Amino acid sequence: MCKIKEIQAADIAQTVARLCQEANFFLGEDVVASLAQASAGEESEVARQVLDQLLENARIAAADRVPLCQDCGTAVVFLDLGQDVHISGGDLYTAVAEGVKIGYEEGYLRKSMVEQPFSARLNTKDNTPPVIHTRIVPGEQLKITVAPKGGGSENMSRFTVLKPAQGRRGIIEFVVNTVDEAGSNPCPPVIVGVGIGGTAEKTMALAKRALLRETGKPSPDAEVADLEEAILKRVNALGIGPGGFGGRTTALAVHVETFPSHIASLPVAVNLQCHASRHSEAVL
Repeated sequence: MCKIKEIQAADIAQTVARLCQEANFFLGEDVVASLAQASAGEESEVARQVLDQLLENARIAAADRVPLCQDCGTAVVFLDLGQDVHISGGDLYTAVAEGVKIGYEEGYLRKSMVEQPFSARLNTKDNTPPVIHTRIVPGEQLKITVAPKGGGSENMSRFTVLKPAQGRRGIIEFVVNTVDEAGSNPCPPVIVGVGIGGTAEKTMALAKRALLRETGKPSPDAEVADLEEAILKRVNALGIGPGGFGGRTTALAVHVETFPSHIASLPVAVNLQCHASRHSEAVL
C-alpha cells in the first residue's frame, strides 16, 4: 500500500518566506568561488576591481543580512512535488504566494511586481504573484527552490526556432550574438542558461532551470558539455567583461539543458543570469 506524506500548507508558506530572504541575502559558495577564480585569472586591472567589489558586496550582504542587489526580482519558484505527497490545510500555490508575501515584507525586500502590465502597471506591494514551475516526481517529498530573477538580466532573454540543418553551429552563433547584443545590460559576469529542443514554452523553461545548476558544473552528457565549453569560450572572447568594462570574464559559466524536438524544429532559448545568481532550496 502506498504511503502518503502530509505536508501542511503553513509549513510551505514559512519555508518559502525563509528561502526568499536567504536567496536575496546569501550568494552561493559556487558563485563566490567562480568570481574569485575569475578575479585571479583576469588580466585587466579594472575587471579585477569589479570582480573584487562583487565579492565584497556578497560578503557585506551575508554579514548584514541585506539584499545582494536592490532588484530583489520576480519570485521564481521551482517545485518538485512527490507523487506521494498530500498538501493539507490549504492550496499549494496559495501557500507559495503567501510565503513570498511574508518573505518580501519581513525581509524588507523590494517589491517589483505590477498588475495590468501593459496599462496601469500597479504595484502589487508584496511581490506576488510568484512565477511557479512544478514537476511531479516520484517519492514523498516536496523540494522548493526560490530563484529571484532581476529585471535587467531577464529582459535579455531571447528565443528562436532554428532550421534543424543549422545545428550546433547555429546554436552557438545565436547564443553568442544574444550575449553580445545584451552587452552590460544583464550585469556581467553572467551565467548563460540555454534550452534546446521541445516546444517554445518547454525550451524557455529549460533555459531558466539551467541556471539552477552548480555554477560551472558541466552537463553529464559529454556532447552537451562540449557545447557548453565551446559557447563559453566564444562568449568570453567578446571582451565585454565584468560590469561591461572589458576583460576576460563576460560569463562565469554556460549551462545547457536539452529535450527531444520535432523533426521540423530546433527551438533554442537563452536566459541570462546576472552575477547575483541567487537561489535557495529546501526539502519538506
